[in-house]
Amino acid sequence: MISVELVVAHYGESLAWLRKTPGSLRRTVLDKNPDMAFPDAIALPNIGREAHSYLHFLVSRYDSLSDVTVFCQGHPFDHAFDFHTTLRQIVQSPETVNDFLWLGHIIDTDDARGHTLFRGWSKNEDGHELDMNGFHRALFGIEGPAEYTFKLGAQFAVTQTLVRSRPLDFWKQAREVAMNFPDAAHCFERTWDRVFGVQGIDRGWLGGQKTVYLKPIRRLSAD
Repeated sequence: MISVELVVAHYGESLAWLRKTPGSLRRTVLDKNPDMAFPDAIALPNIGREAHSYLHFLVSRYDSLSDVTVFCQGHPFDHAFDFHTTLRQIVQSPETVNDFLWLGHIIDTDDARGHTLFRGWSKNEDGHELDMNGFHRALFGIEGPAEYTFKLGAQFAVTQTLVRSRPLDFWKQAREVAMNFPDAAHCFERTWDRVFGVQGIDRGWLGGQKTVYLKPIRRLSAD
């Protein structure tokens, strides 16, 4: 039987939605809010956002990973409104993950300086650039591409086999980058497929489009 684990990067969000997840699913919560700790969660320092949480998990569990791991935010529904349905489908047919699977309904594209998305983002108050080239050099030792196509939200599923196709030292280095490189979590959000050594979105299927809404966007109650 193929084992599936859900890893949640948590910071104070309601996790009542976990009650609706499949009973066979292993659940790991990585908590960065010392004032609102979730019971049985693994406490982490509040650094590096969800990227650090994910990478801490990969480093600490490298030798004991489930066959498939699903990584998500504390409230995954902002970018994947039918996350429950998707999660049930993965649990029922984990082979469909096929190494790496982005989760979410919006495919978007940013350039190597973050001009397309990051500079105009409402939470980027001073409008500074995103140094994707510097990030790419720090992680891979080479220059990165001119553009990055990804699904918004930094949520995905990955197989144990794909994680272990890279040595443990790579994941330790990635964790260091998550802790120390400026805006690293936003860089990782754009590159998770590349971090695992794959192309998660078929550029040919996009047909030159930069933004694609895969499903009508709506809100879903998590509870």
